[in-house]
Amino acid sequence: MNVKKISVWTLAAGAAVVLTSVGCTQTGGANQAGVDYDALTAEVVKNSFRDHKGVLVTRITEADETVKLCSAADVAGKPLDEATAKRIEAENFKAIKWPSDGKFLGDWKEGEKIAQSGRGMTWSDGPKTVNGGNCYNCHQLDPKEISFGTIGPSLYQYGKLRGVTDPNSPEARAMVEYTWGRVWNSKAYDACSNMPRAGHMGILNEEQVRHIVALLLDPESPVNK
Repeated sequence: MNVKKISVWTLAAGAAVVLTSVGCTQTGGANQAGVDYDALTAEVVKNSFRDHKGVLVTRITEADETVKLCSAADVAGKPLDEATAKRIEAENFKAIKWPSDGKFLGDWKEGEKIAQSGRGMTWSDGPKTVNGGNCYNCHQLDPKEISFGTIGPSLYQYGKLRGVTDPNSPEARAMVEYTWGRVWNSKAYDACSNMPRAGHMGILNEEQVRHIVALLLDPESPVNK
């Protein structure tokens, strides 16, 4: 059984929700009383959090608009309005970095190693630890796995179910690009997706994303057997 560590992006997302709630639960009369909840939140972070190995406070303090808006929506208990969600998705889509050499697929065997690894960016990992994708923490990818998360949908037979028999063919191009984009920056397709923006946030590099795409789409990958 693979035991996954709680990663910094998971901790940061949770902390962002908690910190946002400091301001969101104190409204109306409290604001009229002149309390600066943004400053109060900043003080809480300063006094309560510190960098430790792979976990950096900047994951919380330097959250971008996407994280802030989605955290606020989560605290409010309702989804973003459609116009805001579409704007966030468009901005994140523009931020996707496509393969520098035009090659979308790497080695699915390397992709499997990355998908099974939960190392990197945690309190117990040094800053030089190579990050894993931690994919099995949220998705089923291989029926042989006896332990996997269900936060995300099963990705077993991901390419097969989508009719990708040859990922290098022109017919598969749209699905290949979508898969790359989704791994690189999931919020380009779902504004408040729980999936980490693996490439966008520097969790995985271009070569690692290439291997993950191969894992999902290569007909020889166990994902598609």
